[in-house]
Amino acid sequence: MGLIIWLIVGGIVGWLASLVMKTDGQQGMLLNVVVGIVGAFLGGWLISPLVGVGTINDGISIGSVVVSLVGAIILLAIVNLFRRGRVR
Repeated sequence: MGLIIWLIVGGIVGWLASLVMKTDGQQGMLLNVVVGIVGAFLGGWLISPLVGVGTINDGISIGSVVVSLVGAIILLAIVNLFRRGRVR
């Protein structure tokens, strides 16, 4: 059941992050899920201890989704930096 939740939340978070970073036209659904999952991992590893909010593994809450979204946005910013040489 945890894998299904990771896929659903990862897809939503990846899609929202791609809308924020304006890369939605370049990404498909699969890449949105990958960005969301990796971003949630990145956010849970870096941001969650700093702000004291649980991760998606601890339970779905607004705080955990925001931490995952920030992690996905950071991931897309890093990818854009290496792909284009600048952050949009």
